[in-house]
Amino acid sequence: MNLFEEMGLPGPLVAKLAKMGIETPTPIQTRAIPHALDGDDVMGLAQTGTGKTAAFGLPLIAQLDAVRGKPAPKTARSLILAPTRELAGQIRDALAPLVEGTPMKVNVVVGGAGINPQVKRLERGTDILVATPGRLLDLLDRRAVRLDETRFLVLDEADQMLDLGFIHALRKIAGLLPETRQTMLFSATMPKQMNEIASSYLTNPKRVQVSPPGKAADKIAQAVHFVEKGGKPELLIDLLDAHRDELALVFGRTKHGCDKLARKLEAAGYAVAAIHGNKSQGQRERALAAFRAGRVRVLVATDVAARGLDIPDVKHVYNYELPNVPENYVHRIGRTARAGRDGRAVAFCAPDEMGELADIQKAMALTIPVASGEPWRALPDPKAKPSRGGPRRGEMGAGGGKPGKSGRRRRRGPPRARAA
Repeated sequence: MNLFEEMGLPGPLVAKLAKMGIETPTPIQTRAIPHALDGDDVMGLAQTGTGKTAAFGLPLIAQLDAVRGKPAPKTARSLILAPTRELAGQIRDALAPLVEGTPMKVNVVVGGAGINPQVKRLERGTDILVATPGRLLDLLDRRAVRLDETRFLVLDEADQMLDLGFIHALRKIAGLLPETRQTMLFSATMPKQMNEIASSYLTNPKRVQVSPPGKAADKIAQAVHFVEKGGKPELLIDLLDAHRDELALVFGRTKHGCDKLARKLEAAGYAVAAIHGNKSQGQRERALAAFRAGRVRVLVATDVAARGLDIPDVKHVYNYELPNVPENYVHRIGRTARAGRDGRAVAFCAPDEMGELADIQKAMALTIPVASGEPWRALPDPKAKPSRGGPRRGEMGAGGGKPGKSGRRRRRGPPRARAA
């Protein structure tokens, strides 16, 4: 009897795991699955890439399999909410082999894809519905699906749903669910607003945590380059040249910036693609498929790819622009060193990103090793009155930066990030 059987998972499900080469549960699975099988609400905290999908998927399938009968038309026996289309698709792909050979149906509904085919698929009822909040609300408005018979709810990457502004959608969806249900919430970080989500959705939850929030995978080698904004493209190309045959994921802040960088890399001879919120679902899926297959070696993305993107062969992650939210750095670099592999995460820090770097290092409780350059001095506050003996107008700090043509001070702090 292996550990999955000792937890109480049914034999056929354990056999499917063995067929997939999975015989030993991860720490989050070991701690969460027994509580979920007991019917308890669960709040699971674990860093990215630790097996959270199976931690909620396995007990969910086991409990659905024990309930006889088929779902009523336009109902969902269970609902899994995910913040992005990519994560929703990967959850479906992870659960599909586990329900193979059973009557259970897994449906996914996301924005960026035709809504009419999704309406059609929901007509006969669904055992497991994986959805992004916005598209689910569209379908509820069309009365294409009902949630009054949903007995199991999962919120995956709940902290990112808060970051993406889904809080109002979550409240609306919560009001349509039965009061008697089992809820599982999984997240890599626990921002303050999560307490509101937890109190609204969970009842006396069992809290399981396997690593401190903000902890990066141990096998990720991190480094930071202090570089002027204008020098970033050249530095990135130099670094990419050292491993042209390996997959690299490059993170930027804005949709326009990612497209612009992708064009520069393409002109430099790289097989490159970009994904962000303005891309259609088909475009995003084709880009990810090409990246996964190695036809595209460099993928440039906004934080839409910071969660749920599970491509084990990603060797390098570049934070071309540092994120405004320090926890997102942890999620970004978690796209490498998957499934026990080693990985490398390289950050670029311009003078106006020193605040972001300080926040990231504070959240992770470590100092990222310096690969080149020197830390920039704190930039002067443009609202502050100049003091005697202070830096001359237009003067930069350490690191060899040059003042602007007119000697104007650089803007303090990064530009406001656009939605991914």
